[in-house]
Amino acid sequence: MKEILNQYKNADMHFLRTTKSAVIITGILLLTACSAPKVSDKLSAAKLPENFDAERKATANEAKPFIPLKTETFFKDPKLDQLLKKAVSQNPDYLIMQERILIANSHLKVAKLALLPSLDLVADASGTHYGKYTMDGVGNFDTNFSQNISEKQRINEDVTPNLFLGAKVSWEADIWGKLSNRKKAAQQRYFASEQGMRLLQTRLLSDVADLYFKLIALDKQAAIYDKNLKTQEKALDIVSAQRSVGKATELAVQQFNAQNNNIHAEAAELKLNIDQTEKALLTLLGQYGGKIERSADFLSGHLEVLNQKVSVDSIIHKRPDVSEAYFELLASNADAKAARAAFFPTLNLGGYAGFNSFSFSTFFDAGSFAWQLLGGITAPVFNKGQIKQEFYVSNRRQEISFLQYQNTITTAFNELSALLHRNEAFEDVLKYKTNEIDHLEIAVNVSNDLYLSGYANYLEIINAQKNKLDAELDFVDIQLRNANSQILLYKALGGGIN
Repeated sequence: MKEILNQYKNADMHFLRTTKSAVIITGILLLTACSAPKVSDKLSAAKLPENFDAERKATANEAKPFIPLKTETFFKDPKLDQLLKKAVSQNPDYLIMQERILIANSHLKVAKLALLPSLDLVADASGTHYGKYTMDGVGNFDTNFSQNISEKQRINEDVTPNLFLGAKVSWEADIWGKLSNRKKAAQQRYFASEQGMRLLQTRLLSDVADLYFKLIALDKQAAIYDKNLKTQEKALDIVSAQRSVGKATELAVQQFNAQNNNIHAEAAELKLNIDQTEKALLTLLGQYGGKIERSADFLSGHLEVLNQKVSVDSIIHKRPDVSEAYFELLASNADAKAARAAFFPTLNLGGYAGFNSFSFSTFFDAGSFAWQLLGGITAPVFNKGQIKQEFYVSNRRQEISFLQYQNTITTAFNELSALLHRNEAFEDVLKYKTNEIDHLEIAVNVSNDLYLSGYANYLEIINAQKNKLDAELDFVDIQLRNANSQILLYKALGGGIN
């Protein structure tokens, strides 16, 4: 009895010594991790102004959250709206981006599963012939002579099977947040990829609108050439009639013919430009050919947007490029935290349970059921140089992401500040240009009357008609630039097809 008590006492002492050693080792591992550097927490973007116009201060009750744009209300052209929707559903580049979003989502799912234990079903069978002078061979030989085993427990010495059927589980305890930060980084990058898709969508829609407005401008210019050709032909008929009665020279007739041919050439080149622009727009729509249905004039509802008094911060942070940079910043911060967690000890738990036997006849017996629990702590010691390098790179990438985010905000603010009142300026230019065309229209009629009365020569008629043509073409060009300005404003306000 005394011997048994001594055995228990010795076992307890051994357990206490083992536990004490484990605690000491764990403490040392934790101390080694205390030297882990800190993640930079001094990243703070400069505060945005309250108003885009520094001369006009917006009060707090004036500023309202910015409502995302709707293409049908911003552009107010139903034919353009149909093209924009078609581009989103058919453009190959946009569809490719959608597939990449799905890939990013799969990375996020994998990162989430990393927090869960891994479970494997295992079926393993092997046969081994042990040599007579090996520990296993001698052990098996000696075991078969033991009086303490049954017939089922005897081992086949020629070929010893090893059969296993069961499940193995392993799990890394996320004590320091390494896995959760990796999941967060994947999640933020998924959000960033969604914003990247919004950005691509905005660029696509802007390109479609740009080509659409260009087609309208080309159509209007083609109509101007047709109208001007009729005026030129009328003037040529007058000069030709006067030449026949000796009131005009052959030089005048040839000058008018040359002017007409020049206009015909420019009109033909314009038709080629229309065809090429149409083909470019069809390419964006993912179509092989056809005609683009378009309006006869520029239609827009952008002034409703300009009249809104909204929060600057609300506008800026709804832009896809700013949102993408922001989510990338959050992802890089999570990467840095995950890299820092690598300095700390890792706790791994695991085990297995199943049937394990060295004979087929006893494989599914209750006595063949076996299980094991595993646990271990590991901490980096000699590979800290690599871990420090990875953390240093992650921290610097976080700094780069922050600078890119700050630069995106600055660019967005200054871009919007420059665009918000640009359309109003174009309206003044168009008003003056309209007045110029009206005066030149009168000048053309007057020059014809003066020529017939003998108070003007043919060069004054040619000059008046050319000035009117140039002014009308300039007017359409300014209208197109105004439409392009609307597209830039659409992009600057965040775009979208909501």
